[in-house]
Amino acid sequence: MKALIFFGHGARDTRWREPFDRLAVLWRAQHPNTRVELAFLELMEPSLEEAISLQVAIGATEVVVVPVFFGQGGHLRNDFPVLLSACQDQFPEIQLSATPAVGEDEAVLQAIIEFSARTL
Repeated sequence: MKALIFFGHGARDTRWREPFDRLAVLWRAQHPNTRVELAFLELMEPSLEEAISLQVAIGATEVVVVPVFFGQGGHLRNDFPVLLSACQDQFPEIQLSATPAVGEDEAVLQAIIEFSARTL
């Protein structure tokens, strides 16, 4: 079974999480046959390890992590690979992979341009 994890930075202000929760709700509505969880680098729960553990517990054999970051800053270049590697070591029975940061995708950048154009 394939599963998806949207991975964000996390923040002290709980309202920061609201778009991530909406993202997960939208995913579930549009892709009800593929499980999704949220995970955060710091300051919020669940952690990446906890989210992967939840997916494994329900039978996931392949987990794709989607970093919901605008670009490849230090967290994604340095911290994230270490976390992902530790999770792969902890869950060797699953296929674990990650996409580039969503902000590096041309379609995402175009969506921001279109959003901005609508504000004019």
